[in-house]
Amino acid sequence: MSVFTAILIGLGMGAVFGVALEKSRVFEPGIILGQMQLRNFLMLKIFLTAVATGLVVLAVLNGLGYTKLFPKPTLFGADIIGGALLGAGIALAGACPGTVAAQIGAGYRDSWFTLAGGLLGAVVFTYAEPTLKPVLLSGGPGKLTLAGITGVPFWLLALGFAVVLVAGLAGLERWRSWREEIGPAADGLPAQNAQGDAPSLGAVRPAE
Repeated sequence: MSVFTAILIGLGMGAVFGVALEKSRVFEPGIILGQMQLRNFLMLKIFLTAVATGLVVLAVLNGLGYTKLFPKPTLFGADIIGGALLGAGIALAGACPGTVAAQIGAGYRDSWFTLAGGLLGAVVFTYAEPTLKPVLLSGGPGKLTLAGITGVPFWLLALGFAVVLVAGLAGLERWRSWREEIGPAADGLPAQNAQGDAPSLGAVRPAE
């Protein structure tokens, strides 16, 4: 695969994900905090949908020989401690690296501080990496993958996991629909009253 083709595929997938991210409102701090507190599951749904989509695309590209996979080595210390720190940061800031840009675009001014903090953290980690490497960035089983353990081709595993994720998402949506979690006026239309009629936006409630 040429670099130009890879860039086009990346831009296309990024555009689809960006539209889905904005339309789902999953970038809003309240939605993110609700997910961290297990009060809503919009964030989980949109991210699992992205994972399932990515698995299908990678399965096709890898199965046809257009791309190779280069998995990172498994480092238990870095994965567990780093994941815990990331989760704590998401809960405190109401944002994650994938949503802070959308928050800035939507006009959340405090998101600039979140972005600055993330960039500062990256710079600090760069200087701290030599000290952390013997403690967190070494050891572990190396490049641990299901394809390597089972001997099953990646593309087949990816398609199988995508099917499982889609089934899980369907069950999750049946249990807690996105419209119930995001609100009845999520699409910009006024909510219907008990009689099923949509009230006029300019209507004035009569005095009792």
